Amino acid sequence: MLRIAQREMTERTRGRLKIFLGMSAGVGKTYAMLSEAHEQIARGIDLVVGYAETHGRKETEALLVGLPSLPLREVEHRGILLKEFDIDEALRRRPRLLVVDELPHTNAPGSRHLKRYQDVEELLAAGIDVHTAINIQHVESLRDVVASMTGVFVQETVPDTFIDAADEIELVDIPPDELRQRVQEGKVYVPAQTERALEGFFCRGNLLALRELALRRAADRVDAEIQSFRRADASPGSMGSRQRILVCVAPNRLGERVIRAAARYGTAMHAQVLAISVISDRQTNRSDEDRDRAERAMRLAEALGMETLSRSGHDIVAEILTVARQRGAGLIIVGKPIRSRWHELVRGSVVDDLVRRSGDIDVHVITGESETPSERPTPIQVADARPEEYAASVLAVAATTALCFLLSPWVHLSNLIMLYLLAVGLVSTRVGRGPSLLSAILSVAAFDFFFVSPRYTFAVSDVEFLPTFVVMFAVSVILSGLNSRFRRQAADAASRERRTSALYEVSRDMAASRTKQEIAEAAARRIGDEFDTDVAVLLPDARSMLTVVVPSVTSFEADDSEMAVAQWAFEHGKPAGAGTDTLPGSAAMYLPLRASRGSVGALALSPRSKSEALTLAQRTLLETFATGLAVALERTLLAKESHEARLQAESEKMRNALLSSISHDLRTPLTAIAGAASAMRERGGAEQELAETIYEESMRLNLQVQNLLDMTRLNSGEIRPNVEWQSLEELIAAALDRTRVVLSDRPVEIHIPSDLPLLELDGALMEKVFANLFENAAVHAQGNSPIEVSAWAGDETVYVEVSDRGPGIPVGSEATIFERFQRPKRDGDGGRFGLGLAICRAIVRLHGGRIWAKNRTGGGSTFVIELPKPDRAPEVPVG
Repeated sequence: MLRIAQREMTERTRGRLKIFLGMSAGVGKTYAMLSEAHEQIARGIDLVVGYAETHGRKETEALLVGLPSLPLREVEHRGILLKEFDIDEALRRRPRLLVVDELPHTNAPGSRHLKRYQDVEELLAAGIDVHTAINIQHVESLRDVVASMTGVFVQETVPDTFIDAADEIELVDIPPDELRQRVQEGKVYVPAQTERALEGFFCRGNLLALRELALRRAADRVDAEIQSFRRADASPGSMGSRQRILVCVAPNRLGERVIRAAARYGTAMHAQVLAISVISDRQTNRSDEDRDRAERAMRLAEALGMETLSRSGHDIVAEILTVARQRGAGLIIVGKPIRSRWHELVRGSVVDDLVRRSGDIDVHVITGESETPSERPTPIQVADARPEEYAASVLAVAATTALCFLLSPWVHLSNLIMLYLLAVGLVSTRVGRGPSLLSAILSVAAFDFFFVSPRYTFAVSDVEFLPTFVVMFAVSVILSGLNSRFRRQAADAASRERRTSALYEVSRDMAASRTKQEIAEAAARRIGDEFDTDVAVLLPDARSMLTVVVPSVTSFEADDSEMAVAQWAFEHGKPAGAGTDTLPGSAAMYLPLRASRGSVGALALSPRSKSEALTLAQRTLLETFATGLAVALERTLLAKESHEARLQAESEKMRNALLSSISHDLRTPLTAIAGAASAMRERGGAEQELAETIYEESMRLNLQVQNLLDMTRLNSGEIRPNVEWQSLEELIAAALDRTRVVLSDRPVEIHIPSDLPLLELDGALMEKVFANLFENAAVHAQGNSPIEVSAWAGDETVYVEVSDRGPGIPVGSEATIFERFQRPKRDGDGGRFGLGLAICRAIVRLHGGRIWAKNRTGGGSTFVIELPKPDRAPEVPVG
């Protein structure tokens, strides 16, 4: 329910997205989109074409006639003048509906966003509705499937999360033979490319496969909407927990393919997908290319809306299964082994081990494409070692050999072997794997050459020494591998300890700080030291414009363009700048400091070394730092607000007590004045007119004092509604009778249906609400214009409207007029305290309803009351 409520709140401010989906170019997506644009224009919708690609098709170009369009932005790149969609002009124009074609397009260098779909995301966040178009092959999770079907690997794609977030998807479909006919007629490509297109991408088999993908995607969308409706409607069988899929990312060429396959599984099964990467000593010696592949796969998982997890440990399978059981995953997806069978026999297979130990969790193995010579597995990379380490290995073997020479007359050969093994073990604790392996080889060679008969040759006279050499070499290699593993594990543990210590220290420093300045300085100092970056912290002022609180050493953030990037990241709650897809040409990266109530600032980082990008573990740690800083800053804001709220509560308590006391003290003299004026009025004479004025004004003042008393009682919670079944028509009639003096001869038009249900209301309180609204309308209505009262019943609520033809409500004060002591400046009547509408709102809220005001077309204002409609109510007698 909370997710549904949050989604509905977001939908109120976010624009609506409609996607025209087709199986390929030429099916008529742009034509259908522009045809609907003409329909929207005919309905009076403020529509503008931001970008439309006609590809020279005359029918499509004809549809652009009569549609308002935005000018395109011209960008020069490598001597070529490119025309791009201008997002800044679209945001300045702010139409109700914007048409943006070619959704997967990659923007020209220097643009705000890397991809056009990111432009559309910003437009939607600004509340602008967007219509756009895409082909099925440009959906990210289907890239590999399309490549295997058509042989074309699409470069420009759109994440599945963006497609799934669309409010409406319209499938534009035509038969493959008709599309081929259009290609042959030159309506899709220029005639010179027609034959090649028909034999290649547009062959009938490819089109059939693409059409099936498009139809399946549309069907999945309909199925997802049905599931969403059932969950919202609490239908039987829809309240179960959501399935989870765990996809394992290995540092090899199958990483991205496995992620896309998992995304398709998640869409089909309506399951949450989690991506996990386990850092183990099995992958420590992988090449930089393999590590980059794993990083790209995890970034792709984030782009596809998956939750990414990073774990470390020697036993990869144990880490995977632990996470799967902790998170309740019912399916694990892995890529097939790409190493040779011999390699798996020696080092073991993660996939086989995972299948055997998975228990009741299903395991799906995703196959890859056929291996070509250029795609063979990347060989394991031996860690770089310094030349002095190899020299140390040689010296250690030489020293051991010299010691064995000294001991050989008195020590058996088997004991000399132990000395060599001891030397290999000591060497492997100090140097890397390469020098350790060298020491093992040299040890076996030296033992054979110097001590095995015949000596000083590599010949062996006694065959029983051959197993000795093999065992000696194997033990040496095992010792070398174990020591190398322990060293790597120690290094990993030290790295984790350093990260944990850094998090603890920055948390401790921020917890000890009291002001925003101190918190920002502590965080900037720790983040700069941990990531070797130049850091600046920017916080918003009263106008929500970022200002530098902690400047960087190089003052890179002082540039106006950099401040604009920081402001964008702050306002949109997304990273921007270097290393991101938004304004990547900036000098620094800007992270929004997001807390529970939105962005509270921005963190700017400019790496001192531009050569290396942040790894996944570093980005995760950086995001943790940023989250901690945001929470700490929010804590100071909450403490300030809490202090202000406490002061306001005390002030409100004193004011209510004062008003209550004054109101009671005023009623006694007012009653005496009214009584005396009434007696003088009854006597007649020359003073009768004066007595009449005194009596009316005293009664008017008495009404305002009563409002003061009511307001203080409502605020203090003393009033409890005594609800009974009430007829709105009777309450409105009683309120009109109560205000007949104020209304005088002003006409009142009442429109209440006879079948309006009874409501559970406090009759006295609701009568006061209507009386205050009638009095307010009478004061502001111009001339002899009527006051209109209407009521009607909805599915779950009943509405009552009180309208007048006065000057209306000042723009921007629709909500503030319900605050206490708030009056429009045009009133000019000093006898009104501005409490009537505040009392109305308090009473309506007591009944679980709400009230709001709006201006009428043609002048005047309307006050709308919304009251809950009971499930069952007594029937209203007719006649």
